[in-house]
Amino acid sequence: MDKYEEKLALLSEMIAFSVVDGRLHEREYLFLSMIAEELQIDKDAFKSLFHHEEYPVVIKSEFERIQQFYRLALLMHCDGVLHEREQIKIHEIGINMGLNPHAIKRVLKAMEASPTKMIPAEYLLEVFQEQLN
Repeated sequence: MDKYEEKLALLSEMIAFSVVDGRLHEREYLFLSMIAEELQIDKDAFKSLFHHEEYPVVIKSEFERIQQFYRLALLMHCDGVLHEREQIKIHEIGINMGLNPHAIKRVLKAMEASPTKMIPAEYLLEVFQEQLN
């Protein structure tokens, strides 16, 4: 991902997703700030995203769509509470990204079963690649 605006859009999407359950948990905020740092978004720009509408963005690369989906799934598990609204929204987002619904379910199930709620990158890519064959 090269463009700063695209990075802002991805982070904005994550911020919008983080409050789908009605509140922003401290852990979710910390996770979002780590992602902002990883994307090299300065703190003022990061904070201003909480007061803007979501930026519409089309992620062209399948790898970047999978990566963004995984970030959102990690964010969903940050506060330790899995809300039904979050589960519905993450499926909706994944499908809107053009990701395979079966792969989405498998990844989310594997994350839920994991004690850390994380899964290896190889497994993540394998599940989505499997659906292409």
